Amino acid sequence: METTKRKSTAPFYAAAVVWLAYALVFPLYEPLHYALAAGAAILAFLAAAALCRAGAAGEAAGAEEKKEPVKEQISTGNPELDRMIRDGTLAIREMKRLDENIADPGISADIVRLEQVSAKIFEEVKAHPEKLPQIRRFLDYYLPTTLKLLNAYDRMSGTGISGENIDTTLAKVEGMMRIITAAFEKQLDSLYGAEALDISTDITVLENMMAREGLTEDPLKAETKKTEEDGNGIQLEL
Repeated sequence: METTKRKSTAPFYAAAVVWLAYALVFPLYEPLHYALAAGAAILAFLAAAALCRAGAAGEAAGAEEKKEPVKEQISTGNPELDRMIRDGTLAIREMKRLDENIADPGISADIVRLEQVSAKIFEEVKAHPEKLPQIRRFLDYYLPTTLKLLNAYDRMSGTGISGENIDTTLAKVEGMMRIITAAFEKQLDSLYGAEALDISTDITVLENMMAREGLTEDPLKAETKKTEEDGNGIQLEL
């Protein structure tokens, strides 16, 4: 589409105003007077034209910036992690769209929950890329299949009619969403398995050390400490 550029009429108006003002203030009896008035009008014309060109250049630069926004490329140096971030962003965006389209409050609530849990999964893996293999099946199958089911629900529920195939499919998706939500939450929980084990080990070591030093009132720990002191037990150094 071609754009026709129109010249601004502001310089002509500026020249006319200056000529009129000169005529009202100064006499126009001799050729010299007309020459001075014409000179003043020409200067006003040139000044207005320069201002118009500067304004047009600024608008063009602003339009060019809006036309070609700078796109920030996300790169972590890990191609698999980059793909997860990209696919995760698209999945979250699609969940938001489906939530807006689907009127059923139960399905909408499930979608919101899936969106929240999925976002936390992606954030955790982004912070700890070594956990990426743990969500490979989630990312390659569970998540896209869930979106496929929700898209089918969106299309069928949007038909506005009731039929055996449509009603049966909608009911199956509604029932499956409870299972999917629980599975997503379990996937998130599994990402903290190693960390939970480390914390549990630290707690056990801390409890044993405190009992050995007599810093706890736990009867079992106290009895174990007494047996070790009598030499009748095996002392385990942690």
